[in-house]
Amino acid sequence: MFDILVYLYETYYRPDACPDTAALTKKLSAVGFPEDEITEALDWLTGLAVNTAEPLEAAPMSKGFRIYAEQEIVALGTPALGFIQYLESAGLVNANQREIVIERALVVNESPLPLDKLRIIVLMMLWSQGAEPDMLMFDELLLSDDDSVARLLH
Repeated sequence: MFDILVYLYETYYRPDACPDTAALTKKLSAVGFPEDEITEALDWLTGLAVNTAEPLEAAPMSKGFRIYAEQEIVALGTPALGFIQYLESAGLVNANQREIVIERALVVNESPLPLDKLRIIVLMMLWSQGAEPDMLMFDELLLSDDDSVARLLH
């Protein structure tokens, strides 16, 4: 599924540039993605579209903190929770965007969620809202775990 999400991000500048579901399914199939992954990715994107119907500016930066339920802690894992906290504390996502990321991450049936997949979820959330990440955020989202370790040594 995540390969398809990255393909869509790289291929279509904005979500409204994507063809309708039937045409997109054919295109993804023609590119070589398996049918079950296409269905999973399109279902995931449908859930994302429902959650991002609200305008980007609707939520101010939160002054509070979020307490995670035990199920969320187990499903996301410590690295993912730390990354979400970093994005919010740095002002790169607001409280509503954080909740969208958490909701979409919990839909993925992988526990704990690898950080590289969480990064893709954040990128797709921003893409769905028509927001372009600034360069700092783009670097954070596209660095692999190995790259970030190497970067700390400089």
